[in-house]
Amino acid sequence: MTAHERREQLVAVSRTLFAEKGFEGASIEEIAARASVSKPVVYEHFGGKEGVYAVVVDREIQALTGALTSALDLGGHPKIIVERMTFALLDYIETNEAGFRVLVRDSPVAQATGSFSSLIGDVASEVEHLLAEQFRRRGLDPRTAPIYAQMLVGMVALTGQHWLDSRQLKKEEVAAHLVNLAWNGLAGLERKPRLVGDHGPIHSA
Repeated sequence: MTAHERREQLVAVSRTLFAEKGFEGASIEEIAARASVSKPVVYEHFGGKEGVYAVVVDREIQALTGALTSALDLGGHPKIIVERMTFALLDYIETNEAGFRVLVRDSPVAQATGSFSSLIGDVASEVEHLLAEQFRRRGLDPRTAPIYAQMLVGMVALTGQHWLDSRQLKKEEVAAHLVNLAWNGLAGLERKPRLVGDHGPIHSA
């Protein structure tokens, strides 16, 4: 293998191991063993477990951020934007299960700025602006937009974590029910919710 190929192999092996055992549960010995290399090779590329973990988390954050940003940037009716963001997150979870499991675990490397919770907070900040404009149009207090943004994004994120383990419903069904609650509220729930937009996989540029 070239140095680049070896590095990519180690990242892929580490991603799987961190998803299975978390940061604390994984070890350099296991990473090296699964990659069929010696421990010094891992240290040479990343300096230690913290280094390779940081690379894995950064790549997953970039992938998820790209998907969610693309959903926001497309614009359109607010309900369609909510649908796209919901579907983008569920689509990421479905296609990057190991990566998502890494993101939602706590670790000493990614607590403040490189964590799933901080990413969700960033997304909520973007949603806040959309909600504030809609609140003004509907005669609602735009100062409450930030808390509603946290509610919406947090609801989708936590549901995504639950769906990853249960998989009792199809992705499209989960998205439709999430949007049903987010858009209609408990008092206005539709009996058979469905998405109104076309939601294929969203890829960042």
